[in-house]
Amino acid sequence: MIGFLVFGLVVGALARLFKPGRQNIGLGMTLLLGVAGSIIGGLVASLIGTGDIFELNFIGAVVAIIAAVLLIGAVEGTSGRSSQHRV
Repeated sequence: MIGFLVFGLVVGALARLFKPGRQNIGLGMTLLLGVAGSIIGGLVASLIGTGDIFELNFIGAVVAIIAAVLLIGAVEGTSGRSSQHRV
């Protein structure tokens, strides 16, 4: 379980590096989105038959990073819109 959280943090950090621009999310949100991306990556790897959901493999890791980049973009998009409406 601890390894899963550490991998989620690594995935979130890599996703922030791959996503252009400045992200206005903290370490906790990076961890949550990285773990969510890891779960999505594990599910996809499991569905295509390359491994188990909690097993670390290349395809699952790549899908996890892509999913985390998309999740970070979605969170930024929703938080950016809500802050624009407040002004």
